[in-house]
Amino acid sequence: MSTLAATSSRSPLGAWLAHPKVLVGGLLVLIFVCVAVFAPWLAPNDPNAQDLLATLLPPMWDEGGLAQYPLGTDSLGRCVLSRLIYGSRLALLVAVVAATGAMVLGTVLAIIAGYMGGTFDRVTSAIVVLWMAFPPVVFSMMLMVGLGTGVVNVILAVVLVDWTRFFRVVRAEVLVARHREYVYAAQLLGFSHVRIMLAEVLPSVAPLIITLFSLQMGVAIIVEALLSFVGLSVPSDVVAWGVMLADGRDQIYQAGWNLLAPVCGIIFAVLGFNLLSDGLRIVLDPRLKKRGSDA
Repeated sequence: MSTLAATSSRSPLGAWLAHPKVLVGGLLVLIFVCVAVFAPWLAPNDPNAQDLLATLLPPMWDEGGLAQYPLGTDSLGRCVLSRLIYGSRLALLVAVVAATGAMVLGTVLAIIAGYMGGTFDRVTSAIVVLWMAFPPVVFSMMLMVGLGTGVVNVILAVVLVDWTRFFRVVRAEVLVARHREYVYAAQLLGFSHVRIMLAEVLPSVAPLIITLFSLQMGVAIIVEALLSFVGLSVPSDVVAWGVMLADGRDQIYQAGWNLLAPVCGIIFAVLGFNLLSDGLRIVLDPRLKKRGSDA
């Protein structure tokens, strides 16, 4: 009885945090967000300040390193740790805004197409199939060549490339949800199509959308870093992890820490979002929760 009472009294947030992937992924994401938000107070130096007398210094624990530069310096004498910390701000901005844009565009079209069906569904689905025929990386580069560099254009490119992921997955779930009893009951009661889509269909696919949103933020970080690496994202004077990768590739053998630092930052952030997404998928899907409890 006490076990059942404890289980029934557990809050939804407590049930989420009880899953190890949600707990670990959420902790990594929280650390990533805190580093990005409090970057001006965490960074030991100005990320763009150059010290030409201290170029390519090793980390402070290595021979020749200085405590002033905990992770060493790059070829222009800039603090690697400070640039790593400030680079998280651009990564977080692109992740949140681009994932939100892709989610809104893909979800709205998916719900309308999946619920209404007919010509709109067939035409939209055909466009998505054609859209996804282009390799995502090549497509994003083509868009950046046409749009030009800049944070806004990077976000727009990610949205235009990745909205199809939301459309395909959410539409499949809407096709199932529209044939459920509560949707038929709402139709019999004379509810408008807009009201049914917002009040009945959207809540049924919301857990899936949340999971995809978390996953998409990790994808957006990788795409932004890739575009920055090839010089198609932001100007070289803007601190970004991809720019750090591009600057450090020429000194990979003599100063490998310049390349290792942004790689570790990308892995840390993407791993957090991927773990959080996988955990939320299990927690929010009753079928997966039941399967896990049976096991």
